[in-house]
Amino acid sequence: MSLQQDVMAAMKTAMKEKDQLALAALRAVKSEILLAQTQTGTKEELTSEEEIKILSKLVKQRKDSAAIFAEQNRADLAEPELAQAKVISQFLPEQLTEEEITNVVKEVIAKVGAEGMKDMGKVMGIVTQQLAGKADGKTISTIVRQQLA
Repeated sequence: MSLQQDVMAAMKTAMKEKDQLALAALRAVKSEILLAQTQTGTKEELTSEEEIKILSKLVKQRKDSAAIFAEQNRADLAEPELAQAKVISQFLPEQLTEEEITNVVKEVIAKVGAEGMKDMGKVMGIVTQQLAGKADGKTISTIVRQQLA
């Protein structure tokens, strides 16, 4: 089943359960998918990489908004954002642990022969591509910095 079909099924369930929070998150996903399809000018399904990029972007937006709201002591606004991020995250592949990310980073550093911070761009490019959708870019960056330091 494609992501779009999964989202539609989840939307139906959310409507039946009258879950407005989940419904809002799922509508945002559907909207982004349709927008991506119209930008390419095709009615075809998106590739799984494109779908993962869209979902990751939406989750990141929700988490960033929640962080800003929490910073301003607005828990009433931060909680729904985090809840929507959780709903959207269920369509993403399972996230890797920091230990698993560290192992991948170490392998790439050995393969590339990176010797310091000057090689961070090379390492980041390869690791980010390998772990697309499975790890947050911020986490990857932090681990790469630790390993190259």
